[in-house]
Parts: sequence; structure tokens; C-alpha cells
Amino acid sequence: MNPPVVFCPNQACPDRGRLDADNIRPHSRKERRYRCGTCTKTFTETRGTPLYRLHHPAEKVHIVLTLLAHGCPLQAIVVAFALDERTVANWQARAGEHCRRLHEHFLAQGEVDLGHVQADELWVKMVKRRVWMAMAMAVPSRLWLGGVISQQRDLPLIMGLVRTVRNWARSPAILVCVDGLASYVTAFRRVFRYPVYTGKRGRPRLVAEPGLLLGQVIKHYAGRRVASTVQRVVAGTREQVLEVLRRTGTGTQINTAYIERLNATFRGALVALTRRGRRLVHKETVLTAGMYLVGCVYNFCCHHEGLRLLAPPGSSKRWIERTPAMAAGLTDRCWGMRQLICYRIPPPPYTPPRRRGWTRKGPPRRDCP
Repeated sequence: MNPPVVFCPNQACPDRGRLDADNIRPHSRKERRYRCGTCTKTFTETRGTPLYRLHHPAEKVHIVLTLLAHGCPLQAIVVAFALDERTVANWQARAGEHCRRLHEHFLAQGEVDLGHVQADELWVKMVKRRVWMAMAMAVPSRLWLGGVISQQRDLPLIMGLVRTVRNWARSPAILVCVDGLASYVTAFRRVFRYPVYTGKRGRPRLVAEPGLLLGQVIKHYAGRRVASTVQRVVAGTREQVLEVLRRTGTGTQINTAYIERLNATFRGALVALTRRGRRLVHKETVLTAGMYLVGCVYNFCCHHEGLRLLAPPGSSKRWIERTPAMAAGLTDRCWGMRQLICYRIPPPPYTPPRRRGWTRKGPPRRDCP
């Protein structure tokens, strides 16, 4: 037990989420419980993680989630570990929700310099229907930025994805490369703008944010094969687009090769995305949980060959391996599944409750002489 790296999760505690308050003491070493000296509440070591109140060993849960994040079929896990399908599904749902909050916690800090972003959508076959999954990534760091799932490949789906990109971008001056879907142009023009207040009545005028570059790759098909492609600059100039591509080292022309490769990675790691597979999902929540689990494992736990650096002279290794999260500056080491699942997300800072009841306003009352 290590109290200095544990914080109080009680929402009503003034010292919740703080590691420098020196208010945590061991309460029961057998049950792995801590006690907060500020609010006098006790909590377990697994509070705020997918392992909370699970009756299975933590090592088994880590192994099962690792197999799920690397494309192992559910039936194989059920037979190998003598588990029930509902138990494995519950673990995946818990881990997916935890990874979603962890993903938002790290990217919401606004320290990611996106530079060059690519977005694309792929269809997912479900039971009796088909849905669309739109995802985006930061190409210089290969960081997966998130995804949105919808039943239709329409403007609301793309708007949700573009809002995600805008939330995580430190600056709107980025290059975006997408395919020929017209909804991308409309969505980026609507989201990447800000109001100009003049002091007059009425709705303020919305002005496009400067620095946004948008390029499209329009593909022409002959049957099921790509016959030709056309690169089109929608926002900015071709010279500006080529300058960003040269500076970030992500090609010499407008392309969507990196997001297409990421789609292939997700199809190989998530069983529900396998083409012509028999393992279909019934609910979109299951697909969302699997998407965030695979995405966080890809960002924090997997070395990327395109991100490695030459080791300094005299080192025993030739390369310095890096994950997308390391390249983006979110962390300084490669995580394992244990660190990913056991990471406790701190709650927001404490705000004292508002004082209720009637209070007198104005100057103090004086008694008449």
C-alpha cells in the first residue's frame, strides 16, 4: 500500500483528488482499504477502476482484457478461462467506460499539438443492421483522437467527430485531410468558427477561425477498384498544405493513408469489425466500449514503428521505442494493461456548496432613534 499516490474519491471531501494533502492513511492492509483524514471516509484501493467489487483475481481480468483488445474471440476466452459470456461482456463494458474517461482526461488538458489530422469512417455489421464508425487521428504522433458511432453516414455523425477534434486541438491552425464526403466540408466550416461581438442586439456574426487548412482526396471507382484519385484543396492554398506536410513529415501530397491504416488496425484488434466474421454485436454500447478499449491500448500500450527514434551514442539499444501517447507528450513511458486499468482518474476540484436561505441585500438596517 502506497498512500502518497492515492487520493480521496469522496465527492463531498474538500481534499478530493489531491495528492499533496497528506490526508490518506492505511485503514486495513488485509482488505486494501484507505482512510481519508479530512472526511473520515474509507475506500478500497480499486475504487474508481474497472476492478472495483469484482470477485475474480486481478491478473485474470488483465489477461482477458488484453486478449479482447488484440482481437481474441469471445468464445475462445470463455472456454479457456471457464467464464460466462455475461461476465466477459461486463468486464469489457467496465473497461470501455474507464478508457473513455481516461481518454477524455488526458486529451482535455489541451496540450496536444495536432498539426495534421486525418478522419475517415467505416461501416460495422451488427445483428440485422449496419452502423457507421467515424474516427480521427493526429498524424505526426499517430494519436487516436476518438470516434463517433451512428446508424447513418450523414452530417450529424461527422459533426460529432469534428467537435471532438476541435475540443482536443490546442490551436485551430491545423491541416485536415479527409475523403470526398461533402459533410466534412460543411462540418468543419460550422465548427471551426467563433462569434464576433459588436455590442449590438441580435445574434453575433460567426467568423471562420484563421489557420484551418482542409484537403480532400476524391476517389473514382471502377466497380470495386479505385480507378483514379483527385486531390482538392478546400480551405487554404496548395502551398500552405504542402508546407504543413513537409514540416510534419507526413507525405508530399494530400492523402488519407494514415487513417486508412488505423482502420485496418482497429479491424484486426476489434472482433466486431472483422469483415465476414460471425461475432456480431447487438448494441452500440458494446461497440463503443470495445472502440475505446482498443483505442486506449493503441495510444498508451503499443509501440509504433514509425515513431521510434535513434538511441544516443553509447546506448545498449539502437532505437528508442515510443507510443502515440509518448509522441504526443501525454506520458513519458509505455503503459501495460495493469497501469491502464488501475489508473485512477482524479475528480474535478472541490467547490464549496452554495449557501442556502434568505440573505439581506443592501445597507445594514439602522434602528430609529
